[in-house]
Amino acid sequence: MTFWEVLGQGAVALYSLITLALVTLLVARTSKRVLGIQVSAIRAMLVVIGIFAMLGPVLVYFGEHTDLEGTSASNMVAVTVLMVGLALGVFALGLLALMVLEVIIPTGSTPPLRVMLTGWRARLRRTGRYVQIMVILFRRGLTAPLRGVLNVGPSTAESVRLAMEDAGVTFVKLGQLLSTRSDLLPPEYIAELSKLTSQAEPQPYERVRATLEKELGDKLARLDLDPAPLASASLAQVHAATLDGKYQVVAKVQRAGAPEQVEIDLQILGRLARRLVRNAEWARRLGVDDIVGGFADSVRDELDFTIEVSNMDALRPELVAGGVRVPAVYHELCDERVIIMERFDGVPVSRASELIASIPQPVREKSATVLLKAVLGQILGKGIFHADLHAGNVLIWPDGAVGLLDYGSVGRLDATARRSLGLLLWSVDADDAALATDAVLELLDHDGQIDERDLQRQLGSIITQVRAGATGTTMAFFSQLLRLVLDKGMSVPGNIALALRSLGALEGTLKQINPSLDLIDTARDQARAVVGDVTPAGAKQQIANQAIRLVPLISHLPRRVNRITEDLATGRFTTHTRIVSHPDDRAFLTGLANQVVVAILAGFAVIGAILLVTASGGPEIYGFRISDLLGFLLGFSGFILALRSVAMVFGRRT
Repeated sequence: MTFWEVLGQGAVALYSLITLALVTLLVARTSKRVLGIQVSAIRAMLVVIGIFAMLGPVLVYFGEHTDLEGTSASNMVAVTVLMVGLALGVFALGLLALMVLEVIIPTGSTPPLRVMLTGWRARLRRTGRYVQIMVILFRRGLTAPLRGVLNVGPSTAESVRLAMEDAGVTFVKLGQLLSTRSDLLPPEYIAELSKLTSQAEPQPYERVRATLEKELGDKLARLDLDPAPLASASLAQVHAATLDGKYQVVAKVQRAGAPEQVEIDLQILGRLARRLVRNAEWARRLGVDDIVGGFADSVRDELDFTIEVSNMDALRPELVAGGVRVPAVYHELCDERVIIMERFDGVPVSRASELIASIPQPVREKSATVLLKAVLGQILGKGIFHADLHAGNVLIWPDGAVGLLDYGSVGRLDATARRSLGLLLWSVDADDAALATDAVLELLDHDGQIDERDLQRQLGSIITQVRAGATGTTMAFFSQLLRLVLDKGMSVPGNIALALRSLGALEGTLKQINPSLDLIDTARDQARAVVGDVTPAGAKQQIANQAIRLVPLISHLPRRVNRITEDLATGRFTTHTRIVSHPDDRAFLTGLANQVVVAILAGFAVIGAILLVTASGGPEIYGFRISDLLGFLLGFSGFILALRSVAMVFGRRT
């Protein structure tokens, strides 16, 4: 093959590529303008290749069986019309193919080409994790097809808990989150998931040492570490150490591979949540994607130990002032994967039954009260609180002193939520069902269609049971309250659920120290600080403060009342009502009207085309009836309008 032949073939190939690119751009832009949907360049190129594949053989056949030499002008016009009609027909088929692809596989539902070509490693890791999770579900008897075949001993709720423990840190923490959502799960699942712990087999000391060497570098020489771990969880491991030869500290070291494992699990949960929201009404109603998104943000925060250090610094002043010990942190030795902090010699309450039994009862009562008031001060006062108060994170000393560990999970309440929660606790102690109703309506989410009188009566019944001691524990009150509000169609915001979980875990811990402690009774003083001074003098001051806020309104009130009465007397009084004031409502109605109009036009166009084509007689041009030509054009327009109508229903709008 000569140089010129190679060059000619290269020019033809380049011309073909340029033509393909231009036609692809034309199809993509046309589909956007005509159908109203945005399609990817890859999808448009595939359709164009399909168009060329269909049009090529037709043109070859036409060329082999048509002799244009000596053809009359009328025949040339006929050939031209035939070619134009053929091109329009193939183009319409291309748009139809785009529409079918958009309905079956919507744009954006598949990963970009770059990800498909370069993301194989991550995809293989996700696939391996999928297989691992399925094996765990199979082993615990939770795969639906096998549920009736395998002889599963534990209850389903217990099997779910065990499967989450087997699946690792991400699913353990998800279970702990779900254990606070009585609005999502039945009581037996809440009870089982509340037992979840993050304990795990310790990693070899060599891997822990490697992480410390990477993170601390030369600073590691200041530490003399004990190779035996004090504790090992699925996210981190704790080792005793001596700092600078004199300070007793502990090193909290993130487990090697934990961030990668957590990220894969979060991707899996995110994909599952999005699929549920697309396909299940209950998932959309509960906001499953928002729940998983908030959970993912929380877990990622826990992976960053600098956030835990910041949480400790934020909570330390309030806790220490309330008599609760918080370990000191050596900030110069801390980073995203390592925390070096003071070593406490207290005993976790979960393992301190003998120690607690040896402490005098009055000291134990004081210890429980100190811890409860400090935590309530966080929740109801500052609004930043320790959200993981299980017995393993609470330490106690022989003298009755108490301390807190593990500040990775922290909740936050705004001023309105703090005041409403304080009012709720106060109303129980004050036996005021009306105040409790106001607090619940302010605290929880609802659509405003609540029967407040019935809610108040049922709240009054629950409060009466609590005050009579019929509910057994304070959390029984919260459980009854949650069941009531869920029956009323209300939902619990995530931060409120986290606060209730914190109070529930705290009560279980405090019961081990002082079984006679009543959380709500002890919370009265803290609620008073939130609600305000309720003495006559304090009430007078609050009324005065509210009156000051009314001064501007009162000063303008006479003039506004006078204007209204004048308008009424002269007949100029009018009111203006906007039926659809919200932009989303207007957009919905506009889109609906557009769909109806386009569908009607498409139907009339097709009917008109049929009538024109089937009509007999009529003028002709170069042997073609004008009615046939108009019918063809009208039918083509009706076809395009029909495609756009379908696109407006199924396609992603531009």
